[in-house]
Amino acid sequence: MSGTQSAAGDEPPTQQVAADLATVVGRLSRRLRTASPDSLLTPTQRTVLARLESEGPDTTAALARGEYVRPQSMRLTLGALEEQGFVAREPDPNDGRQSVVSITDSGRATLDAVRAAKHGWLTQALTEELDAAERRTLAEATALLERLVRK
Repeated sequence: MSGTQSAAGDEPPTQQVAADLATVVGRLSRRLRTASPDSLLTPTQRTVLARLESEGPDTTAALARGEYVRPQSMRLTLGALEEQGFVAREPDPNDGRQSVVSITDSGRATLDAVRAAKHGWLTQALTEELDAAERRTLAEATALLERLVRK
């Protein structure tokens, strides 16, 4: 990591903290993605399943807007998920020209397995690499990060 601490122990430059944080969060995200290599889910598919699980059924267009992708790309993602039995489509009760997509029990089980693998790796890494005081510090930092992303 770059030098986030100045020589005299003064407050580190905010721009450097931001750069270091972005780098380490990116590396952590990539490492978590590799924690479940057997998964049948791409990162995009996992994100869509998680959205359907947390927010409920939605249309392809709404999912595309929520994920900042084109509807055509979302149709491909949903097609792959549907082919694997992870999502199901039903006619939209408000607009017969559209369909509403929902997560299936199989999709939930797969999503749970992916999460369990990631959490398992992270729990083991925290246990093996950090002592109790460091884990407390990380818990405090996690609360601060949560506050940042809620804005």
